[in-house]
Amino acid sequence: MSAPLFEITDLHAAPADDPDREILRGVDLTVRAGEVHAVMGPNGSGKSTLATTLMGSPEYTVTRGRVRFRGEDITDWGADVRGKAGNFLAFQYPQEVPGVSVRQFLRQALSERKGIELSVLEIRLAIMEWMERLDMDPAFADRFLNEGFSGGEKKRNEVLQMAILEPELAILDETDSGLDIDALRVVANGVDEVRSDRPELGVVVITHYQRLLEYLTPDVVHVLVDGRIVDSGGPELAERLEREGFDAWRQDQ
Repeated sequence: MSAPLFEITDLHAAPADDPDREILRGVDLTVRAGEVHAVMGPNGSGKSTLATTLMGSPEYTVTRGRVRFRGEDITDWGADVRGKAGNFLAFQYPQEVPGVSVRQFLRQALSERKGIELSVLEIRLAIMEWMERLDMDPAFADRFLNEGFSGGEKKRNEVLQMAILEPELAILDETDSGLDIDALRVVANGVDEVRSDRPELGVVVITHYQRLLEYLTPDVVHVLVDGRIVDSGGPELAERLEREGFDAWRQDQ
């Protein structure tokens, strides 16, 4: 059997400026190509810390454990190296970049990802194709990145980035945050459209709520409490969490 796409073993992590304050306290997670994994947990459980640590953010230090991508140890790789290798993070709160258009950003990012300088025409054609597939207004490409975007537009732009950059692993950090039900459906359908184009794409969805998973069906659901995965199961586990909340898992700790 081939190596898993992404494998986390006994991962411990703490803020870089306070390495004694561990937030992740032994996370184990294995994602194979084409799988969707949902990580659910209450506020303060370590979900966003997990997402940013997996992308190599300098804000956090891995104090123990390993992260492997396609069998290679990437624990000490920086975020830029992980991105070029095929790891992608959709942010919970995407940042505004005034003066840089969506088109310019994507051209630079994809050139870095592929290691070649892409022409304006190449990126224009790729963006036009994906905007049509994602039902996005073509004028969107000329707007400054996330400047004046609604919450739904920011999240759809993250999906567009995921489509254009062609990652092998996508980590979606609370993509449903701040979205109404219509925007949520549009974003989830966009993720499914990307997955239909790239069936080997592995996806880790980090969320509070089951509602996103009604549109983006996970293969495995994990419960993260106090920096540890305390339970795993199928989609029915998300339904149980929606009914019962996280108290039963807190009491087990």
